[in-house]
Amino acid sequence: MVTPDRPWLASYPDGVPPTVDVPEQSLVDLLDESVERFRSKVALDFFGATTTYAEFGTLVARGAEALRRLGVERGDRVALVIPNCPQHVVAFYAALRLGAIVVEHNPLYKASELQVQLADHGARVVIAWDKVAPLVQQTAANTDVRTVVSVDLTRALPRLKRWALRLPIRQARARRTAMTAPAPGTLHWARLLAAAGPIDPAHPRPGPDDVALLQYTGGTTGTPKGAILTHRNLRANAAQGRAWVPGLRDGGETIYAVLPLFHAYGLTLCLTFAISIGAALVLFPNFDVGLVLDAVRRRPPTFLPGVPPMYERLAHAALARGVDLSSVRFAISGAMALPPATVQLWEQTTGGLLVEGYGMTEASPIALGNPISTARRPGMVGLPFPSTDVRVVDPKNPEHDRAPGEPGELLLRGPQVFSGYWQRPDDTVAAFAPGGWLRTGDIVVMDADGFVTVVDRIKELIITGGFNVYPSEVEKVLCAIPGVQEAAAVGLPSPNGGEEVVAAVVLDAGAGLDESAIREASRGSLASYKVPRRVIIVDQLPHSLIGKILHREVRHSLLSGSEPPLAHGPGTARPEGDGPVIGTPSGSGQ
Repeated sequence: MVTPDRPWLASYPDGVPPTVDVPEQSLVDLLDESVERFRSKVALDFFGATTTYAEFGTLVARGAEALRRLGVERGDRVALVIPNCPQHVVAFYAALRLGAIVVEHNPLYKASELQVQLADHGARVVIAWDKVAPLVQQTAANTDVRTVVSVDLTRALPRLKRWALRLPIRQARARRTAMTAPAPGTLHWARLLAAAGPIDPAHPRPGPDDVALLQYTGGTTGTPKGAILTHRNLRANAAQGRAWVPGLRDGGETIYAVLPLFHAYGLTLCLTFAISIGAALVLFPNFDVGLVLDAVRRRPPTFLPGVPPMYERLAHAALARGVDLSSVRFAISGAMALPPATVQLWEQTTGGLLVEGYGMTEASPIALGNPISTARRPGMVGLPFPSTDVRVVDPKNPEHDRAPGEPGELLLRGPQVFSGYWQRPDDTVAAFAPGGWLRTGDIVVMDADGFVTVVDRIKELIITGGFNVYPSEVEKVLCAIPGVQEAAAVGLPSPNGGEEVVAAVVLDAGAGLDESAIREASRGSLASYKVPRRVIIVDQLPHSLIGKILHREVRHSLLSGSEPPLAHGPGTARPEGDGPVIGTPSGSGQ
């Protein structure tokens, strides 16, 4: 029923309910239901090698028994450091079957980045890609990690070697070596599964209120923290997504996992939502236009979640190569602003719909979406999902609501909203306004029809390629470089959409550094997508009365090209940047 505090319900398309029923069951129960309903249908497709739902269920049961034999118990954290592959999906559900808590990690993290998170959540077992298993072992001495299980992506998959050959030559050589040689001192996932029978069906199962996932995020403060997501949170978001797209065919959709599964967006759309509808999940270890278009010919997609640059590149490449993308009926864009021109290009190329949504890790992550119909409004993030309430309030006084059309902070409440941050009670309290409303830190405008537009963000978080970069982390690394006095990292508009990391740096007197030297020095401590694309050497940075760098002024000055408050020095030429391999739209992302 449409009420004054829920005006968006009047804008819901036919077939979308105002609320969803969230089963009193776990994600393990969700998987079991899909295995039973879709036994002979393809669940996973990896470079043409397929796994049916029945086979998938058996692998999960064996994986759970293998982890149990390693000592994993209810409530233990199991860390995954794996790109998109069938082993990732199996390991995710195998850990959940034991009542353990999955913690996802970016396989491209540097040792220092990974160590901070491993030490924070205290996992004793890590399942890692062969390539990064030595890195995990390197960090283990200062964490609770006792067992590292390595995963070989190329076993019986010759086409994956072709993926390695698509990388730059130096990177390809290193990755071919890492992928074909087992990591020393580790256990091997395939051997563990082969030696384990299925777990005893009577073994205790998790409940809906048990913690399923710790997903690290900057929240609204910029400091990485583990967001606690329960089975109920994640199952609710999958149910909300299912309700939002009335035209879905259970057991008849093909979803492309071009988003990384270690990111909340890819995790929900591909690891829970896709499985809940019995979709065939086509997995890609990284976003590569050529590999995606090759897969289109083999198993055409019908549902494609992604970020805007992916759609731009795929549409242009498909037109150039004569590849038919008309099978894609639904495309969902998130993580960064979706330009209307991209919508027009994609919809003209495919004949399907491309709509934008909004979410954050703390909301499992999706909270709003445009209607999956011609009523969608490009440039807006859409309407609150079923069973989701929102308010637009004064950021300084969240008890005071803004009128339609007035900007304010977006607050969220619903079954997908998290319960807090791992071992951070103060941060948890700060994340909520009175009444259990999640503070997003984003400034939005809601119109009279309930459609929401994001206009600004309170937080200083930088979103590049759809992934999060925390300025304080970049600045800490830059300031550790000999000759760098202080630094401010900000996000500036990227030519590809979204943002790119740009740093304004003050040098010590006589320091012989230029942009190239600073960027090179930062590579050893930062994942490549966090390395500033530009470094601008300045004489001074603006500070508040208490000495805090005023990032907004830095950003404004760099955007406007004005001299004060920044006084520019030499060395501001922009070299060509690079980025990670896995799960990125254009070579740069989280």
